Amino acid sequence: MRVFVTGASGWIGSAAVDELLAAGHEVLGLARSNASAASLEAKGAVVLRGDLDDLASLRRGAVESEATLHFANKHDWSNPAESNRAERTAVETLAEALVGSGKTLGLASGLFRPDADRPVLETDPHPAVGPESMRGGSENLAFDYQDRGVRSIALRFAPTVHGHHDHGFIAQIVAAAQRTGVSGYIGDGSNSWAAVHRSDAARLVRLALEQAPAGARVHAVGEEGVQARRIAEAIGEVLGLPTTSIDPDDAAGHFGFIGRFFGAEMTASSAATRAAYGWGPTGPTLVEDIAAGAYTA
Repeated sequence: MRVFVTGASGWIGSAAVDELLAAGHEVLGLARSNASAASLEAKGAVVLRGDLDDLASLRRGAVESEATLHFANKHDWSNPAESNRAERTAVETLAEALVGSGKTLGLASGLFRPDADRPVLETDPHPAVGPESMRGGSENLAFDYQDRGVRSIALRFAPTVHGHHDHGFIAQIVAAAQRTGVSGYIGDGSNSWAAVHRSDAARLVRLALEQAPAGARVHAVGEEGVQARRIAEAIGEVLGLPTTSIDPDDAAGHFGFIGRFFGAEMTASSAATRAAYGWGPTGPTLVEDIAAGAYTA
């Protein structure tokens, strides 16, 4: 099938493009720069120039394809309101373009715990609703279009999708250790984060695109929870730095913006996802990736 991919040159999107092309699908990738366009063309993808604010290009890509995968996000931590606005507008634009078509809209979503006493399950609705909420409530917005002939699928990614050259949350924690000379965790470090290797996430994206029913919540989670203290220890070991507790009141100063999240419990199950799609992780674990120099080489 022909798949329109936003964020096609991003961390998850580029891996998904590789997976889709390898499986024989055609990819139409949104590219905002010459470098991104050249990278996509070199892989054999078709390029559509535009960006997240170019709503005409978003409509065109969706209409001209059999399925849409939406990975692009501004991720502007200095202006989250703008990121949320852009995300909601983009999802609404894509969904409106697909009304009545029966085509697929798969969108990247996050994992937010509705219950502090257990991991997030695929059956848990996303708590973010409305334009002022996280990511502009895009997951629930997409699901609102199911009754209007859109096959909406939520692709929920673990807070760390790790691998070599990852510039996400773990990279920020590594940078804080390099900057301060200590590898820190917040409080007693007993909280845990779900994790998944980038290659495993990309494979699940393809499987979900090919198999998932409308309204599916798919969890790209290879490890249900990796303890924050163990993450800090692994970083300290590879950098040759001591590991220490950071007072919660000092977390923002030590870690930067990631200090708002590193002390949170962000665990999730993927049991239903594995059973439904025959998927299971085969890539390295998060600690294995850190030890292998994925964030320091």
